[in-house]
Amino acid sequence: MVITTHDEKIRTARFKVDDRPHIVVDGEKCRSCAVQSCVTVCPANLFVPLDDGSVLFNYEQCFECGACYFVCAEEGAIHWTYPRGGYGVTFRES
Repeated sequence: MVITTHDEKIRTARFKVDDRPHIVVDGEKCRSCAVQSCVTVCPANLFVPLDDGSVLFNYEQCFECGACYFVCAEEGAIHWTYPRGGYGVTFRES
């Protein structure tokens, strides 16, 4: 079967979640960010803006694309590394 749509490809994702996050978000720095681009750029919708201006991040279903890191307007707000070996996302042929 050939995967043709974005949604079909996303459904092939498998996650082996590490108890150590590979992305850490500094909520204090997010409060001063008027843009919060990470919320809109994340293809997995893992960034959630909170009422106090900070951002909640759930790394468990991260696609490891790095988009959040590249668009972050507040220097040092996002610390991004690859997951440790054996953890993270893999895509399989369905």
